[in-house]
Amino acid sequence: MYSKDGNDYFVVDSHIALWDAREENQRNIHGKQFIDCFYDYHRNLSPETEVWTYEDYLYQGGARLMKDLFQDGYVDHAIFQPAYLNEFYNTGFGQSEEAFALAEAHPDKLTYNHNFDPRNGEQGLDQLRADAEKYHLKGVKLYTAEWHGESRGYKLTDPWAYRYLEACRELGIKNIHVHKGPTIRPLDRDAFDVADIDNVATDFTDLNFVVEHVGLPRLEDFCWIATQEPNVYGGLAVAMPFIHSRPRYFAQIMGELLYWIGEDRILFSSDYAIWTPKWLVEKFVDFQIPADMTEYTQLTTDIKRKVLGLNAAKLYDIEVPAALRLPVADETATGPRGADETVAAELQNA
Repeated sequence: MYSKDGNDYFVVDSHIALWDAREENQRNIHGKQFIDCFYDYHRNLSPETEVWTYEDYLYQGGARLMKDLFQDGYVDHAIFQPAYLNEFYNTGFGQSEEAFALAEAHPDKLTYNHNFDPRNGEQGLDQLRADAEKYHLKGVKLYTAEWHGESRGYKLTDPWAYRYLEACRELGIKNIHVHKGPTIRPLDRDAFDVADIDNVATDFTDLNFVVEHVGLPRLEDFCWIATQEPNVYGGLAVAMPFIHSRPRYFAQIMGELLYWIGEDRILFSSDYAIWTPKWLVEKFVDFQIPADMTEYTQLTTDIKRKVLGLNAAKLYDIEVPAALRLPVADETATGPRGADETVAAELQNA
């Protein structure tokens, strides 16, 4: 929990990872390219006091993660979103077993999401069912630009992707987190395009699609889709550090998101270990959209509470202490909230 000026904030870091990019785990040059690109983001967008050494960045381990998030970082709960990247790393990039073991040891603090790749066909579907049982999955993290043999990406609209989403529906995996943000070397930029979100959100209204990195640099495309699809959410991973390096750009991002999709569908994340949550939480609570940017709404304390934790807690049924909850409000006018339920009820009564 974070407290400032008499206000308390329940914090859910909705996008974290525990990775191993050490040289012995790098399968080829692309493993080094990938982590070097991560480190460039970290070094260039962080306050100078928050920059890690390159060696520390390659691997953190569970003990440091627990300290950075829960002892120093104000986080009440965090959600693992592991990237597989088996073409680049011998044991994968996100360390599934180590991360899951941490989540099992600290179920009050950690939720483990896993991943799938629809290009694995029937065998992958069987693996998804086994993983859902093993990891008690409520969500998955997808990298549509991930390499797979000769393939350098896939779309959520691919027939096999639909079969995997249908399996998620059957297995009760409701939260589909999809990396739709800046490219990471050597992945292809266009393989992260947001257009396929439009299709799957329409066809799977009972699933929640969390667009990680809010589609950057395709923010406008994301907003036009998300305002029409009430089951699409925006994850602030990668967007958050601009609060330091380019605060007016961050104000624009937040202003556009609040205008188009409203305050109930925006999720905070540090994208640990690219960045640590402590300074991001502190700066976000202090942040206000500049007064001259008059087309945007102001960030109220209640909006900040929702973004920092209450929205993600609702998606994942995370218990929030009574003193940190907000009264249930009427739906906002942003987006077709409740439209599907209304139409269904009218059809049933016809």
